[in-house]
Amino acid sequence: MTTQQKTWFWLIGLVAVVAALYYLRPILLPFVAAMGVAYFLDPVCDWLEEKGLSRTMATGAVTAVFFVVVTLVLVAVSPLIYKQVAELIARVPSYVAAMQVKLGPLLDLAADRLGQEEVKDLGKSATQYAGTALKWVASAVGEVLGGLGAVANIISLIVITPIISFYLLRDWDRIVEKVDTWLPRAQADTLRGLAKEVDDILAGFARGQATVCLILGVLYGVGLTIVGLDFGFIVGLFTGLVSFIPYFGMLIGFVLGFGIALAQFDSFTPLLLVAAVFAVGQVVEGNFLTPKLVGGRVKLHEVWIIFALMAGGTLFGFVGILIAVPVAAVVGVLARFMIAQYLESPLYEHGAPLGGAIAQMPASNEPSGSDPETDDADATEGDPPAKP
Repeated sequence: MTTQQKTWFWLIGLVAVVAALYYLRPILLPFVAAMGVAYFLDPVCDWLEEKGLSRTMATGAVTAVFFVVVTLVLVAVSPLIYKQVAELIARVPSYVAAMQVKLGPLLDLAADRLGQEEVKDLGKSATQYAGTALKWVASAVGEVLGGLGAVANIISLIVITPIISFYLLRDWDRIVEKVDTWLPRAQADTLRGLAKEVDDILAGFARGQATVCLILGVLYGVGLTIVGLDFGFIVGLFTGLVSFIPYFGMLIGFVLGFGIALAQFDSFTPLLLVAAVFAVGQVVEGNFLTPKLVGGRVKLHEVWIIFALMAGGTLFGFVGILIAVPVAAVVGVLARFMIAQYLESPLYEHGAPLGGAIAQMPASNEPSGSDPETDDADATEGDPPAKP
């Protein structure tokens, strides 16, 4: 098989896999969730195996404990979350009215400085953008709830995910060994190195960032509740959960929390306290949590992560958001490998210069002291005499 045939083989295989995932996306959620659970818990099973347990016993114990803990946490937290979300939705009109009253003087001042027409145009633009944002959020939430709202999907997520997690976790090492036997023998070591790099990135980002988000959610929730913000726990928890989106996640939570505080409080002190909670959270995350739990192993730029999350959500919905970072990690590793191969190749060191003919042309700007007659003589020297 020639190099061109190999290239076409892998390209066709990649397109087929992406197309299959796209058309099967409605049923992928329990499988993606199960793969994530198995990936997270595999080191625990390996540790129990080293202590003398069989793989099956270790897998059963770890899976049971994990899902029991998750179920207990959901049972304890879900009623509070549901109650606060319902109350927040019910109070949105009153919050909007309160903000209009409090922002009225600022609007009047802006009208005096800019003019009534300009303020009206700004108000219309803000209303349109706010409406678009609310529609986007509503559609995203509706998509998630719609995908999980059907009885079949709920059953698949609750019942099928633990089963798939158990089998994946039990056979994880066997699956890795089997895939290793499929690698092209000539490139096996290179592919193993790339896979190891991907695993390091995912371990650093997924496991570490999940812990960071959980700690931030508790920190923001407790802090905003102590400050006295309405729905502080749900706002803080939401901010922590979306903090895996660099900067953007915290910004969403801050805007939401500060907006509620602006409508709720009549003095500046509570507003400053709400801002202080988010500032403390950022300091703790940037100086303690992320360096300790995530570290410098993650080689994914923030812009690349944001693009991957948006692209994954656009193409595959909620499932796309879940797989966006792993896919971005794989693409990043492959891109760095290809760039390294290019920099070590003759194409980089000895490639033909672009515009080689132009580079060989004499400079167009002649020195200011040149003699035209001498130049003409030099140019015609050695030429054959012209025929009459």
